[in-house]
Amino acid sequence: MLALRLTRGARPAVQLRRLLVALASAGTGFLLLCTLGHAISHPEDASGAVLRLAWCLTPLAATVHFALAVARTDPGTRPRPGLAAIGLGPARLMAVTAATTALSCTLGSMLALLVFLHLRGDLTGMPFDGAAADFLAAGAPLPLPAALTLLGLVPALASVTVGLVLRPRDDRSSAAKREARSYGRFGAYGRTAAREPFGAYGRFRARRTAGEPAEDRTAAEVAHQPKRAGTPPARDGEDMAAALPAEDSRTDDLDPAVLPSPKEAPKGLPWGVAVLAAGLAVEAYANRQGTTPAAPLPGGLAGTPSVLVGWLLTAVGLAIAGPGLTHLCGRLLQSTRPGALRLLAGRVLMAEATRIGRPLGIVCAVASGAYAMTTLYDRTGPEVGPLTTLGLALVTSCTLATLLTAAVEAKHARSDTTAALVRLGAPATMLRSAAALRAGALLALFGPLTLVVAELAALPLTG
Repeated sequence: MLALRLTRGARPAVQLRRLLVALASAGTGFLLLCTLGHAISHPEDASGAVLRLAWCLTPLAATVHFALAVARTDPGTRPRPGLAAIGLGPARLMAVTAATTALSCTLGSMLALLVFLHLRGDLTGMPFDGAAADFLAAGAPLPLPAALTLLGLVPALASVTVGLVLRPRDDRSSAAKREARSYGRFGAYGRTAAREPFGAYGRFRARRTAGEPAEDRTAAEVAHQPKRAGTPPARDGEDMAAALPAEDSRTDDLDPAVLPSPKEAPKGLPWGVAVLAAGLAVEAYANRQGTTPAAPLPGGLAGTPSVLVGWLLTAVGLAIAGPGLTHLCGRLLQSTRPGALRLLAGRVLMAEATRIGRPLGIVCAVASGAYAMTTLYDRTGPEVGPLTTLGLALVTSCTLATLLTAAVEAKHARSDTTAALVRLGAPATMLRSAAALRAGALLALFGPLTLVVAELAALPLTG
């Protein structure tokens, strides 16, 4: 019930993203049901049914990834003050997010079932003069358990993925966790780094936390601190001057929030380049063997299993290398004496490299894969069918929508930086120029990279 109330009370933009998740789930569910219909109408072609089901894994993965991106940007399930008091901690909010994702995907699956039954003629008669009867098994009864199992794949995988990714984590180091499990004196949970002398708890406000400098103590603490033997008495006002911070040492509270702090480069760039090179090598080796097309693909496409494995490795390599390339793009923006605009754009790209780099790498993988599939297309074979067109449109739409959703999440994440810049008097044109500069830098890096990878992936196939 709580998930339903949070879903109903969301803003229109959030409802639109959930509706897009439902539509993506409907498209994937319809492809799965069409695979079931083809298997029913062609019981002798078991390998073809398995191949069609394997090709549905790509739209399924794209839909689950998009559902995860939408769940990460859902403002209704973020921790807010007062929710923990009524029992809605991070774990409960994660469960609510997973339930909301399952509701959206289930709505899409039910819509896919209604459309599938309508095209089969089970509701109002056979539409389109029976043109879709071949892959819908209109003349055979539909096995309900198998249909429900296929329709439950998207909600189950999406909710489990959201629960695993958004589960509460303890970001502390192992040493800090061991320190937190130990108990200090008088039942205090945790242990300070420096031991305090006996009687420190008896003095009024004499205790300070570990690592706190002595200059941050108040005048009352200094006044109540006992003098050591042999230490000359301090003159009037020395303890007060030593206790209070100097005016010159005070820093502006806006300084840490003006620019995002530079983060360490992601670790996946070398691995991504290695996987990408391995995929291109597998495709070149498959073409050198001179094997005939042994894997008939939907829609008149043709290719060998080695070519498909090479394309998959190429796509995975681009997805892994995306965050590292985004971080590198931000670093290049700040090179050679950058101004305020380039410094802001570069720092933002470095801070958001992991958030937007992976969806951007997946978009590049889909674009290069689409180019390779046009090369694989057999001109003498049949035309691309409606199911292949639906699958390609679904994968492309989900990847682009995931990238836009990640951009929205990044915008919300840097809201403090934007507010600090506005308070400092930064004009709105500067913020828009920084956004345009980031988009232009990413396009200048990933655009030629996608074209080069697509050409290298298609070169063995055309040679």
